[in-house]
Amino acid sequence: MPALNDIVQLGNRVEAAQRWMRVIVDSGTWSGVAKQLAKGAWTLLDHWGDASQSPQVHMALLDEPAAEIAIVSLECPSGRFPSVGQHHPPAIRLERAIWDLFGLEPVDVPDSRPWLDHGRWGLHQPLGERRPALAAEPYQFLPVEGESLHQIPVGPVHAGIIEPGHFRFTANGETVVRLEARLGYVHRGLEGLMAGADLDRAARLAGRASGDSTVAYACAFAQAVETALDVKVPFRAAWLRALMLELERLANHLGDIGAICNDAAFALMHAHCGVLRERVLRAAGRALGHRLMMDRVVPGGVAADPGPEAVEILAALIDEIRLHFPPLVELYDNTASLQDRTVATGILAPALARRFGAGGFVGRASGRRFDARQAFGDAPYRMLAFDVPVLEEGDVNARVWIRIREVEQSLSLIAQILERLPGGPVRAEIPRRAGEGSALVEGFRGDIFAWVRLDREGRVLRGRLRDPSWFQWPLLEAVIEGNIVADFPLCNKSFNCSYAGHDL
Repeated sequence: MPALNDIVQLGNRVEAAQRWMRVIVDSGTWSGVAKQLAKGAWTLLDHWGDASQSPQVHMALLDEPAAEIAIVSLECPSGRFPSVGQHHPPAIRLERAIWDLFGLEPVDVPDSRPWLDHGRWGLHQPLGERRPALAAEPYQFLPVEGESLHQIPVGPVHAGIIEPGHFRFTANGETVVRLEARLGYVHRGLEGLMAGADLDRAARLAGRASGDSTVAYACAFAQAVETALDVKVPFRAAWLRALMLELERLANHLGDIGAICNDAAFALMHAHCGVLRERVLRAAGRALGHRLMMDRVVPGGVAADPGPEAVEILAALIDEIRLHFPPLVELYDNTASLQDRTVATGILAPALARRFGAGGFVGRASGRRFDARQAFGDAPYRMLAFDVPVLEEGDVNARVWIRIREVEQSLSLIAQILERLPGGPVRAEIPRRAGEGSALVEGFRGDIFAWVRLDREGRVLRGRLRDPSWFQWPLLEAVIEGNIVADFPLCNKSFNCSYAGHDL
């Protein structure tokens, strides 16, 4: 397989202070990259449009074995570019979004239906030429052919208090033969709101991309800015960021384990895991000033230095969860009715997980070992001892067990951080100047990618955030096929994709 450096040599390097270089290539090289993606040479991290300087499209590529990243750009003076999705399906929805937002046309894309634009924005292509809105047309779901098939529409409004999304099931009796999702209902124009914003406002926006991952998003945005401006974060601030990331991971995994069991009609686990999750949130609120730790991470470091009592509060939390969590794991493992629902349900094949670059517990439950904390060894993770659990079965049960093992690893990491938390300042000064940077941060769902371009006053010209759910939602459609309709809530919760993080 070719190395990323081979592609870099074919393009014109952009001179910018960023951790991973960006190169501008011609259309032939661009299409060649797409074909190599289809062969599995690299993993597609992101694919997005840009009109902040001139019409362009970008791809972020990951070489997993080498732990290297490169960004490839193509200028689009005609407003058109060769589709990556025609060769590599994980890019298709991203290209549909590029057309909706920027009006840059992916030539020969297999699916040209609108994705984020539901015809209700008042503008067409709002980040491009901002054309008048077109008349909204009914969304054309994929056609249904075959005997004894029926369709079941679900959402966008659901019975529970959850985000909106529409799911169109095609079933033969109770067996699902196809699932097609329709998303975009919680699009807030986040990238448009970032354009022209100062760093304080842009950081607040990033932290609200997906509220359950506010720390991970804030870290990704802050690291991209720090790379763009060549700012080194104080040592203590880096450790405090890791502490908050692990607390966020801990709270979400505890909540998910309980919610998955609840969808399998085992409310007892839901109640007990809910109590432990609430303990984490309360401890975070007391120790760090906010239950979700929102706005605690800022460009240059962290917003405030917690006092000595924070260590005591969080150490007590770790002791409590270590006492109460193992019996819950045993209860899950020894409850036959739970195993009957989760084992061999919603299987994601390892090859498909690798092809889509599935991150987090979705990928690691299907054999994909990638974890940004381990791959890049940023401080303080390179100085801490932890394992990345991986399973091959790819079913709901495996996704539960990955969460269980990651809870155990997060407890260990938090304890290590509390024991070794260094002193010193917690925030570096951020200069006001132009720059461009990117970052990859391991959130609880998987890796979050961020890219920013700043003007000479240090304001955001263009900000891009990519949620792990972009590559996980299509896989949910794949794993439900052949399962019964009643197992969809279980499969859905085992993925727990973000609607808001996807729709932005």
